Amino acid sequence: MADTLLFLTELMGMRVFDLKGRRIGRVRDAGLLPRVDKVRIDQFLVGGEWNWWSIRHDQVGSISLDGISLRDEQLVPYHDDVWMLRMVRDLLDQQIIDAKGRKVVRVNDVTFELKRANAHDELRVLEVDVGMRSIFRRLCQGIVPPRAVRRVMAGIPPNSIRWEFCSIIEPDPQRRLRLKIDMKALESIHPADLADIVEELSHEDREAVFESLDSEVAADTLSEVDDTKTQASILESLDADRAADIVEEMSPDEAADVLAEMEESSSEAILGEMEAQEKTDVEELLEFDEDSAGGLMNSEYIAVPDTATVGDAIRVIRENEEQADTLTTVFLVDAAGRLTAALPVGRLFLVDPTALVKPLAGEDGVVAVPVTEHRKRIEEQVDKYNLMTLPVVDEAGVLVGVITADDVISMLRQD
Repeated sequence: MADTLLFLTELMGMRVFDLKGRRIGRVRDAGLLPRVDKVRIDQFLVGGEWNWWSIRHDQVGSISLDGISLRDEQLVPYHDDVWMLRMVRDLLDQQIIDAKGRKVVRVNDVTFELKRANAHDELRVLEVDVGMRSIFRRLCQGIVPPRAVRRVMAGIPPNSIRWEFCSIIEPDPQRRLRLKIDMKALESIHPADLADIVEELSHEDREAVFESLDSEVAADTLSEVDDTKTQASILESLDADRAADIVEEMSPDEAADVLAEMEESSSEAILGEMEAQEKTDVEELLEFDEDSAGGLMNSEYIAVPDTATVGDAIRVIRENEEQADTLTTVFLVDAAGRLTAALPVGRLFLVDPTALVKPLAGEDGVVAVPVTEHRKRIEEQVDKYNLMTLPVVDEAGVLVGVITADDVISMLRQD
């Protein structure tokens, strides 16, 4: 084991010596001040059960397995510091998120890097340990000498997470702010993986994650949570304005589904904080039975007049770029908004922009369902015609929404 590494289990209980080599106490905890330095241990807490002293990092002369020797004895009593992240109290045995491994883990130990800086030794947080090595060190802590433990554990494969990939979960929003805890590392994780992580967390920890995520990422993640009751619980735990920011980023059909699962007072509070257009879209869907086409459809789709040109259709698509990632079909409607045809979007790029869209749709009639159609019939239609999108029309034949294959898959999962 490299002499430049030190473990939290070795640091705890380590003897501290004054300038004359006399023991003045043992290390009880160590703390970071993230606003000052995200990795350097800023203070060592030393003493007995009731009387603790605070030792600044620059008061330390040297650190080894034999103990900590000071170069400055001007110690002050320790007082709880709201700006400090303590290794034992706040990290050891706590759940954190491994952003690289996309999972929730429990901290068994912490690895520090021992560095010489400005003529004294410093400790810098290097990794969080979660494997058998760390469990072995915990079991041997205070019983077997550290050097003997190191020799034995040399044959055990390490299992650790680099500190920069660790996302600490802190439910208290004020403390998150003080400690500069954010979830930026989580925003690079695929929403489906992040949803799996969230489902492993406690109610309070879920709230902390969703309060810290970007609204769009939070919406994508919430959409990937399988259970609608869990989705509703997460939104109900948030302030109404924060929940509204997330709901506005969801597709209207998904937003309607989760709001329908909530207590009426909670859903109304969220709707009251939403922008007018998004609120209207969701409220219209909430009026339909949840097992009907109207309750399952999405009101976000691309439709153009059946007299339009290919260039007109492409322009409309560009004006709705937020749908570009999932767009498969452009719908054609007459002057009254009645559905007349469905056009695979890929065909638009095979002809001249001046060509009319209607001939590209072909002569086959378009498959559609009324807003009152039951979900079982919808599943049959999508399967029979191998559809990626199924348009929904009102009693007059006016296009009012669309059901996607993803929606049907979600229904089948629920069944």
